[in-house]
Amino acid sequence: MKYIDEFRNAEPTRLFAKDGHQIYWGDALHTLAANIDDASIDLIFADPPYNIGKDFNGRKDKWPSDEAYRDWCYQWLELCIQKLKPTGSFYLMASTQNMPYFDIYLSQKLHILSRIVWFYDSSGVQAKNYFGSLYEPILYAVKDKKQYTFNANDILVEAKTGAKRKLIDYRKPVPTVYNSSKVPGNVWEIPRVRYRMPEYENHPTQKPVALLERIILASSNPGDVVLDPFSGAFTTSVVAKKWERRSIGIEIEEAYIKIGLRRLELADFYQGKALQREPRSYEKQTTAQPRLV
Repeated sequence: MKYIDEFRNAEPTRLFAKDGHQIYWGDALHTLAANIDDASIDLIFADPPYNIGKDFNGRKDKWPSDEAYRDWCYQWLELCIQKLKPTGSFYLMASTQNMPYFDIYLSQKLHILSRIVWFYDSSGVQAKNYFGSLYEPILYAVKDKKQYTFNANDILVEAKTGAKRKLIDYRKPVPTVYNSSKVPGNVWEIPRVRYRMPEYENHPTQKPVALLERIILASSNPGDVVLDPFSGAFTTSVVAKKWERRSIGIEIEEAYIKIGLRRLELADFYQGKALQREPRSYEKQTTAQPRLV
């Protein structure tokens, strides 16, 4: 395959590591193949470029064709499967138009347990001539459907029937109020990371902490290794560290590597300069002038 030949000759990957957390600066295909041991990862969360033309610090998210993009994806998907432990779990995000292809591909190699919809609202206009997208799909798959981690009690959410409405379940021998908590279903309403949120970083497709917390708490245990082959703003690694997991993040863009080093506290300086979060435009403003009323 074309991309396999290319990444074998890619530039060496640079590693930053501290206290069980690793950041690889390099190409995902090359790094997965050359630096990650087979059957060594407990949980993989993959949020690759979607092939829709977004600008990642000057690197355009666009392949010559849909077929070329999917061919590239199939190769790193195969590598991810190799790196996953027999008891491991794999979460894959993708664009709505490409997910059917990946669903078919992975269903032949893993057991797909859930097809999740991450739903979010938007105050902006999504589309004028068709129904705009307000969700992103997530596949949840495992290697062995009899042996995998799922910590149901760690991700319980409110069950409104019991917690708020106090309805009675009369089907039971002794009628009882419905449970006040439950395992989430496969539609997750979690806000996107917006510009003024405290967790916001300078990355165009940053995923929310709440999304990664649900995934990591459900499908890993303290001490497990969590891998994100397209780390971006490094939210996966940050959440893994928060919940006492180990992490491996791979990222090709230097600007995002610096975000990861700072957020994970792997370094205070980079090339002689202090690592600091870039001020947002509204934070750069001087003290506002008083308004006349």
